Amino acid sequence: MPSAYSAISGGIDYRIPIDYSVLNQTELANKADKCYNEALLHNNGKLNNNITEGLNLYTMLTNKNPDNINYTLRLGKLYEIIGKNRQAKGCYYRAQNINPKSPEPYYYLGEYYFKREQYRKSLKMYLRASENGYSNHAKTTEKIGTLRRILGDM
Repeated sequence: MPSAYSAISGGIDYRIPIDYSVLNQTELANKADKCYNEALLHNNGKLNNNITEGLNLYTMLTNKNPDNINYTLRLGKLYEIIGKNRQAKGCYYRAQNINPKSPEPYYYLGEYYFKREQYRKSLKMYLRASENGYSNHAKTTEKIGTLRRILGDM
């Protein structure tokens, strides 16, 4: 018997309301940042405790403070590490919608598309990151040059 059928027929309700206002944002953010940094150091593309805990904590933090781009971008990066590309890209675009003038979401999207060899989209995102404040950002400038060489736009 499928678990979904059991949950529905058994009357189990998985929607547990959480009062995010009582959570200590600083404490959650510190724990989430620690998990994030550990996940980046030991990135093997597999789900591990750091990634799981980071995903949970950043999800809580984005629910508590939906206008924080940093939480949304880090949540996206964790999804990307474990191959949840749709969720990762969704987080990057959500961060872009939070503050369209911020360079970070465009940079992350540039990286996302570059890794998938979608070079035109990647270049477009890096150029937007540069326009929005990353004009002196070495990695952005390097990627723009690399992409122009790849695309033949010398």
